[in-house]
Amino acid sequence: MIKFLDLKNINKRFEPEFQRKFEQFLNSGHYILGQEVEIFETSFASYCGTNYCIGTSNGLDALTLIFRAYLELGILKTGDHVMIPANTFFASVLSVINSGLIPVFVEPDLETFNISVQEIEKQMTPNVKAIMAVHLYGQLANMEAINLIAEKYNLLVIEDAAQAHGAVQVSNSNNQNSNSKVLKAGNLGNVAAFSFYPSKNLGALGDGGAVTTNDKVLAETIKKLHNYGSDKKYEHNLIGYNHRLDEIQAMFLNVKLPHLDADNLKRQEIAKRYLTEISSEKIALPFYDGSKNHVFHVFVVRMKNRDNFVSFLKKHDIETLIHYPIPPHKQKALETFNKLRLPITEEIHETVVSLPISPIMTNNDVSQVIKVLNAY
Repeated sequence: MIKFLDLKNINKRFEPEFQRKFEQFLNSGHYILGQEVEIFETSFASYCGTNYCIGTSNGLDALTLIFRAYLELGILKTGDHVMIPANTFFASVLSVINSGLIPVFVEPDLETFNISVQEIEKQMTPNVKAIMAVHLYGQLANMEAINLIAEKYNLLVIEDAAQAHGAVQVSNSNNQNSNSKVLKAGNLGNVAAFSFYPSKNLGALGDGGAVTTNDKVLAETIKKLHNYGSDKKYEHNLIGYNHRLDEIQAMFLNVKLPHLDADNLKRQEIAKRYLTEISSEKIALPFYDGSKNHVFHVFVVRMKNRDNFVSFLKKHDIETLIHYPIPPHKQKALETFNKLRLPITEEIHETVVSLPISPIMTNNDVSQVIKVLNAY
C-alpha cells in the first residue's frame, strides 16, 4: 500500500531528537510560553524574512487574530468585506465570519487554483477593505499583481500561507542582471497566517500555527490578544483569547524547521516526475513553472470520472484524498451563500484528486503511482 501521507514515518526520522528535547522540556518545569516558543518565533521569523512571528494555537486562530487585531486598531470595522478565493479550505472563511467581517467569494484561476486577479478587479466595491490570498496546495498566489491592486484601492493583503511553508517568490526588475528580490511565503503581504497541522510541510505533532509580519504595532497587538489581552502578567489591556502556541509543539517544530527546505525539494522532485512521466490524457495535471514558488503540500490532478478513478487507484493499493469535496459556499453552515453561482470553483471541487506526495516516498513508490495512473 502506498499511503497518501505516512505521518508516522515522516516523523520517525526525528524521534531521537524529539526524545532528547522532550527530556529537556520535562526537566525545565516551564510548560507555557517558554524557551522553545521563543526560539521558534525567532527562527521562523528569520526563515520567512519578517521582523516578527507570534506562535498561535492553530492556523484558524492565527487568521482570526489578524482580523481581530485590525479591528482592535480601527483599521478594519465590523461589516467590512474581505475578498477570499471561493475554493479555499473552510477555515479561511470562518476567520472572516467569526471576526464580524463579510466574505466576498472570488473565483480562482483554473490553471493555478489560486484567486483570480481578473476576478478581484471585477468584484471590487468600496466595501472591500482586504484581500486574503490563499496559497492553495502550496503554490503562491500572484502576489505581485495582488499587491498592485491592494495599493490601487488601499486594501490590506493577508496571506493564508497554511499550505505554503517555504515557497519562494522571485521578483525580477527590468535590469535582468541585478535587483532580483527573493521573498518567501509569510513576507508577501501585510501579514500572514500559518498552520502547523501535522500533515503540513512543516507539521507539528498536534495543533499549532503562527502569524508573521513586519508591522510592529500589529505584532504587538496580536501578541497581547493571543495571551488573554495581556503583555504583563495579570494586567489585561485588551479583550483577548488563549490562542498561544504550545511549548511542546514549538519544541517539535524547532527540530523539524532546519529540514523544511530539503523536504520541500524532495516534494518538488516528485512533482516533476509526475508532471513529466504521467501520460494518461484522462488526467489533467497541475500547472507548475519549475520554480520554488510551489512546495506541493499536495499534488492535485483533475479527473472527470473521479469516483471511478479513486476506486481504480484504491484497487491498486494507492491512497488518495480530495481537497476538498464541497466548496465553502455550498456548505450547510453558509446557507446564505448557497445560491451563489461559482462554476469554476464548483468544477474544481467536483474533479480534484490529491495523489501521494511526501519527502519519504521512494523512487519505487513514485514509479508505481505513475505506472498505475498511466494504466487508467
